[in-house]
Amino acid sequence: MAPHNIVINITPYLLLLMFSSLIAIAVSDDSFLECLSQDQTATNSSDIIFTQTDTEYSSVLQSTAINLRYSTSTTPKPFAIITPLTYSHVQSTILCAKKSNFQIRIRSGGHDYAGLSYTSHDQSPFVVLDLRELHSITIESGQNTSWVETGATVGELYYWVSQESQNLGFPAAICPTVGAGGHLSGGGFGAMVRKYGLAADQVIDARIVDANGRVLDRNSMGEDLFWAIRGGGGGSFGVVVAWKVNLVYVPEKVSVFSVSRTLEQGGSSLFNRWQYIGHNVSQDLFIRVIIQPTLNESGNRTVQVIFNSMFLGNVDKHVEMVTDSFPELGLQEQDCSEMSWIESILYFGNYPKGGKH
Repeated sequence: MAPHNIVINITPYLLLLMFSSLIAIAVSDDSFLECLSQDQTATNSSDIIFTQTDTEYSSVLQSTAINLRYSTSTTPKPFAIITPLTYSHVQSTILCAKKSNFQIRIRSGGHDYAGLSYTSHDQSPFVVLDLRELHSITIESGQNTSWVETGATVGELYYWVSQESQNLGFPAAICPTVGAGGHLSGGGFGAMVRKYGLAADQVIDARIVDANGRVLDRNSMGEDLFWAIRGGGGGSFGVVVAWKVNLVYVPEKVSVFSVSRTLEQGGSSLFNRWQYIGHNVSQDLFIRVIIQPTLNESGNRTVQVIFNSMFLGNVDKHVEMVTDSFPELGLQEQDCSEMSWIESILYFGNYPKGGKH
């Protein structure tokens, strides 16, 4: 009888605890929205706040959700999505979330395969701060620098840089749909990494909203925080709303190639050889390897090894360098193409030449 009595005695307590928790969450929800709506004096709050009862909520949430693993009915969903139009909206979101005990997930506008910007791995209530509307890009003519807001994609940055000059580029992602904010805060690897380093290496200033709602630049945040945000991960130290970056020199024409070999064609041996020479070639030469399943000529499953390359120079020099350092690849002049740097972005992104993008 003792265990039975214990269960009966504890049950009302558990019910009361659960009921109290639900009331606390509801109060927290109401206080967050009330706090946020009071601070959105210059903008209709319904234009930037999407709750689960809004018809646009699902489409906004799924807009950059690439991995269906994080789009299930059991995946924790944010209480609200806020799409700020100004830095003051970001400040309000941070302060109101802090006051209402909400966690914040920060989304910068590009794709997210890991779901870190719009899901939660525990049961804590959270909101998504989606910075897609903060996407302005300002090229500072004559200074070879640019301010890029976090919600822009690197593809947008590439485009406006190329419009400024055929001899300017930016060393960041091969994929143009990557969000600038997440990319820069995580380091940023691309086809010019051997020449100019990571994208974060070219960051010379930033604007960040800290946990107290202050908008800080490099001078006011201090060098330690400025160091941390360039590779330490988005959302770890505050909300970076804009980055100032150095633009780099690119020749008017670059050379590219994409050569593939299956296992039957010696792909495995070529991959092994590439690992020994890839780090010793000219800094102007980038060669990456993609390994993927495919079908061979007989229709049987095999593995394909693809060598992608960009050289900051013409085809003749490109072939010469690869032949000297990696003769096993058997590169021929007809394997290569010359194009502008901005065209090489489309080439590596597998966009059709001459098509609309």
